[in-house]
Amino acid sequence: MKVDAVFEGGGIKGLAYIGAIEIMEEAGYKWERLAGTSVGSIVASLLAVGYNAKELKRLMIELPFEKIEKKTTVGNIPIIGSWLSLSINNGIYRMTILEEWLNMALKAKGIRCFGDLPENKLKIVITDLSRNRMSILPDDLPLYNVDPKSFPIASAVLMSNSIPFFFIPSKLNGNVIVDGGVLSNYPIWIFDVDGMPRWPTIGFRLSGPSAISQPSRVNGPVKTTLAIIRTMLEAHDKKYINSHNATRTVFIKNIDVGATDFNISNKQKFQLIELGRNSTYNFIKDWKFINYVKQYRI
Repeated sequence: MKVDAVFEGGGIKGLAYIGAIEIMEEAGYKWERLAGTSVGSIVASLLAVGYNAKELKRLMIELPFEKIEKKTTVGNIPIIGSWLSLSINNGIYRMTILEEWLNMALKAKGIRCFGDLPENKLKIVITDLSRNRMSILPDDLPLYNVDPKSFPIASAVLMSNSIPFFFIPSKLNGNVIVDGGVLSNYPIWIFDVDGMPRWPTIGFRLSGPSAISQPSRVNGPVKTTLAIIRTMLEAHDKKYINSHNATRTVFIKNIDVGATDFNISNKQKFQLIELGRNSTYNFIKDWKFINYVKQYRI
């Protein structure tokens, strides 16, 4: 069966999507259109260009997440480096490692720009701080006087992953762009149409643990700023979702790592993958598209 998929943002927790994708493919689902925010945009873009679950698992396990936090030259100055980098660059870390990895992955499939994909195959959510709005790429690129077909997919993904203050913001024709999760971390609505859908849209959310997490030390302006951003990212997991959207959402539960815990062990990475498998299996075994249509679309 064809299926549209929407992937929530959530940083390193997105490794759980590998297990979810494995189960979906084993169940016979075929990806039609894909969308995502932040790490969800990474997964969506790789599926859109043709990666399957096995290939995606190899790619993402090999990505050196622990090196993603690559400080700027100024940021490496002892004691005051992070504060200076925030003041000068509006961010502490560069996205060099992720950019190189993404370009390599896309090149391997012979894909570079949105125009290399079928129309409406991929949608990526970003936050435009200059215009105070959420934008969807490639759809909204004409607003920036940019040709959607020639725009690099990797650039869109990096924009959607630019966690405010954590990473240096991206620019789009002079507009300051940050993580799409600031305004829409879970765009489950993105493929909705009036009337009867031809096939289902299934969303995937990185739900956090129900238990109260252990407090971390927050002292100084830099740590306070980053704590605010981490809180924003984690709070998305706990936001209310109505029954219509909950019915078509895989909630990947019991995740006990934070979005920016990039230094997790290999054991923890595979535990995340297994959580994705288990949650998706439990969803798929009971879910029927016809039941969803009868309840919410007729």
